[in-house]
Amino acid sequence: MKLHSIKLPHFKASAEMPTLKTLSPSKVVISMSQHGGVPCTPLVKTGDEVKTGQLIGSSEAVISSPVHASITGKVTGITDVINIAGKRNTAVIIESSNRQELHESVKPPVINNRSDFIQAVKNSGSVGLGGAGFPTYVKLNFDPKEARIDTLLVNAAECEPYITSDYRAIIESSRELINGIKLIMKYLDIPNAHIGVESDKVKAISILSDLCGKEQGINVRRLPSSYPQGAEKIMIYNITGRILKEGELPMSVGCLVMNCSSVIFISEYVKTGIPLIRRRITIDGNIVNKPVNIFVPVGTQLSDIIKIANLRKQPSRVIFGGPMMGSSVYDPEMPIMKTNNAVLFFDGTAAGTEPSPCIRCGRCVRACSLNLMPTELESAYDAKDTERLKKLKVNLCMNCGACSYVCPAKRNLSEKNQLAKIMLRNGG
Repeated sequence: MKLHSIKLPHFKASAEMPTLKTLSPSKVVISMSQHGGVPCTPLVKTGDEVKTGQLIGSSEAVISSPVHASITGKVTGITDVINIAGKRNTAVIIESSNRQELHESVKPPVINNRSDFIQAVKNSGSVGLGGAGFPTYVKLNFDPKEARIDTLLVNAAECEPYITSDYRAIIESSRELINGIKLIMKYLDIPNAHIGVESDKVKAISILSDLCGKEQGINVRRLPSSYPQGAEKIMIYNITGRILKEGELPMSVGCLVMNCSSVIFISEYVKTGIPLIRRRITIDGNIVNKPVNIFVPVGTQLSDIIKIANLRKQPSRVIFGGPMMGSSVYDPEMPIMKTNNAVLFFDGTAAGTEPSPCIRCGRCVRACSLNLMPTELESAYDAKDTERLKKLKVNLCMNCGACSYVCPAKRNLSEKNQLAKIMLRNGG
């Protein structure tokens, strides 16, 4: 079976530029909901002095992830913020003291067994850095008696246009990537690992192939340079030939899938004990003079990023993430989350383009890698026909945006699918 895909133009101008040192904002706004799952409760109050790496938010819920201070300074407020999805979250505001002091609790974890390793990952605040932000320790904490995982898949595809943050992570931290893979294989007893890299990333493939040649059970898999190569279901099939069915998790087919930056972070945390308090992000777009990758503290506001973006003109659209799956930013004070990997600035985009009637050309069907029928799904959603939506397998849609991208009528097909899934979750 051959999966459908599309070819996207790549504008990866920052690919061969070393990552810049960490930006030092005067203030950060750190949301207590940096992850999929239950938001954290603040452990600090207004007026408290905090240090870098200090725990400032936690939750007893199973699906949650702790939040740490990304800078040293004073807590000047506990407030509500509206996140990129339009939901209200509690956030801790920290004003910088213009110095960086690691908190006394920051030290390398002691790991002797599987349980220690999973607890260390939990304490680190690690979440999936490929987009969804699911707490990493929950993904790793499977029951080996029930889930027989034999393959670790490391996602290094990075198939979105413009974004190069994962690529730079591989180039600059390739040994940390291999060490992270070995840690996961060792403590979770996974015999095989594959690093999936698109074929156009020649330098990354060469570096990783040299390193993996000295390792047992770790292989580099060259994948076609197509979209959406980095999607979980697609990567599992292209590397292992296994099919992930509707409603199944990767462990159902013996796989654990992790983003390459997540694996690198785990390796670095085990060495240093510094929790997830910064992100490497790509700054690019058609009005950016000098595209770059740069480390920014979690909670850095968009207004601070604009100051270093070297823009030619006022943007008409700003996107957190990539143009295919990212979200438009409506507030210049929107803070960077753990899950952000890019900030893109555009002028002259198709914002406001009105869709025209469907011409039944079938391009969206041919573009869908999961063989869905976007036009039929749109019709079912518009009719609020929940039974038809279920029969058409709308929940398989992974929101890659390929259908909307190829549609000559500029219909909001991918967006309608997401609304349809929400409607089904809410009972119709």
